[in-house]
Amino acid sequence: MLGVHTDLNPFYRLATSDPRLRPLVDEFRGLKPPQFPTVFEALANGIACQQLSLLVGILLLSRLAQQIGVLAASAKDGPHAFPNPTNFSGVREQSLKSLGFSASKSRALLELSSAIRDRRLNLESFVKLDNQAALERLVKLKGVGRWTAEYVLLRGLGRLDIFPGDDVGARKKLAQFLRKKQPLDYDAVRRAVRGWQPYAGLVYFHLLLARIEKAGWIRSPDAQHATSQDFRLAPRRTESETLVTDEEYLAS
Repeated sequence: MLGVHTDLNPFYRLATSDPRLRPLVDEFRGLKPPQFPTVFEALANGIACQQLSLLVGILLLSRLAQQIGVLAASAKDGPHAFPNPTNFSGVREQSLKSLGFSASKSRALLELSSAIRDRRLNLESFVKLDNQAALERLVKLKGVGRWTAEYVLLRGLGRLDIFPGDDVGARKKLAQFLRKKQPLDYDAVRRAVRGWQPYAGLVYFHLLLARIEKAGWIRSPDAQHATSQDFRLAPRRTESETLVTDEEYLAS
């Protein structure tokens, strides 16, 4: 969990030899690649964050944990654990929609958790697959496209060579970082990060942290009380290539 056992020394040696990358890596030296404790949690997070900015996705996930996540037996109040597939048993689509999830995301989460409970799907077995095989299995799941699948490869399976090329915000930040005059498409992103392999995913995390730092959220005492009006990162691309603003989503 949280990539705490990742050896960063090979990545640092790579960064040392790259004059563009070195200042970014030095700024956030010690950053470990965050990884979810289960592939299910990574996939649920990916589905929730489709089409939305980072903050709104987190707000939805927090509501979900509060609504159906388990509270420690010794606690009367406090944060809830992120729900596992069993916690979704008996949950109806309308309940998730009332939390702000779209109908399609609600159905995807319910079908996914049901398949795992019924042992029709074993996401943890994907750890044995190579990237391409895992991606092909993931995109066959309801509500999962290439962006979500690559997000799961990186955040759920710890594949540090994955830079999610359909993440709009990351693409823009990468283009700025490389001082590109033209926007980068998916294939251009893959070419651009080729020289950083097998650590393109670590570069992704550093660029993300740089965006959050620029937005004023690192060490901010007000961060935990913020709303979608206070902080927005660029919207993520949906699997159908349609983008909406946070305001449009929250008003829907």
